[in-house]
Amino acid sequence: MITVLIVDDHPVFRQGLRGLLGVMDIEVVGEAADGQEAVALAAELQPDVVVMDLQMPGGNGIEATRTIIRTSPRIGVLVLTMFRDDDSVFAAMRAGARGYLLKEAGAEEIARAVNAVAAGEAIYGPEIARRVLAYFTGMPDPSRTAFPELTEREREVLGLVAQGRGNGEIAGILSLSGKTVRNHVSNIFMKLQVADRAQAIVRAREAGLGGSP
Repeated sequence: MITVLIVDDHPVFRQGLRGLLGVMDIEVVGEAADGQEAVALAAELQPDVVVMDLQMPGGNGIEATRTIIRTSPRIGVLVLTMFRDDDSVFAAMRAGARGYLLKEAGAEEIARAVNAVAAGEAIYGPEIARRVLAYFTGMPDPSRTAFPELTEREREVLGLVAQGRGNGEIAGILSLSGKTVRNHVSNIFMKLQVADRAQAIVRAREAGLGGSP
């Protein structure tokens, strides 16, 4: 059975991820709330995979990943975070992370990524894979060049709408209030000149937004 150390500063998220992985026959051997604790527990427990958030008090995930890989090269690090910007993605890669998923990823996608990282493979979520490919080929990422009239946050919300997610779920994923999400959705409809959610989803998916639910 694959063993995992979960690193995230939100106890509720850690608890949910522990339950999800347990159903997938993946054993969670420990939990850490910050980077320093992650380094100590990784050295002690020697899990197959560390599922790592990036922004935490007490040492960020990038530095923790770099230290863990340097001291225990056999351990694979899978980043699971809300941050999708290029700086975060490539900093994690340079630190030695084998995988990078967004927290909106589905249960099966997370379990598949844990198994892949444990096997020594590199794995990235669909949106992250497009960015990596665009970076190395010099081709623009269509999901980033589409809808220039939208702010970065509105583009994030539209991507989640394109996955079929409701406002409440989007609020949870992005740590926003329901009212803020509703305002973003209204602004998106106005800027894209669409009448409803269905039309927005069609436009978003045609532009490459939405990834995997």
